[in-house]
This record gives sequence, C-alpha cells and structure tokens, in this order.
Amino acid sequence: MPEIKVVTEVAGRVCALPVEAGSSVGEGDDIAFVEAMKMEIPVASPAAGKLKSLLVKIDDVVAEGQAIAIVET
Repeated sequence: MPEIKVVTEVAGRVCALPVEAGSSVGEGDDIAFVEAMKMEIPVASPAAGKLKSLLVKIDDVVAEGQAIAIVET
C-alpha cells in the first residue's frame, strides 16, 4: 500500500491530535491542529486511508512543511 506523508503548512505548536494511529481517515479529515499566531490551523489528510503513524505529539513545535503523520492508502 502506498504511504502519503501529511505535512503542515504553518510553523507552530501542535495543540490537538483528534485522530489516533490505526484509525481510518477520509480525504480532508483533520489529523492535527497547529497553533500559530493565536489561531488553531487544521492539518487535513490529503487522501482517504488508515493513519499508519503520528510523527508528533501534543506540544511539539513543528516547522512549515514538516511531516506530522503517515497515511496508508
């Protein structure tokens, strides 16, 4: 099965992870929320599949373009 990296478009702090590894996700489902400039920016799955792994945890600081999860399609 192909693996797709889910990347964040903003730098900030991971403030929520509403989906656990092993869960099924749909295209556009929010996988994480990154706090940037006092706003919570959603990071959505680019494809439907199974969330293979989360590469971050709550309160991690992430950079723009950093992979935060892997979705198996």
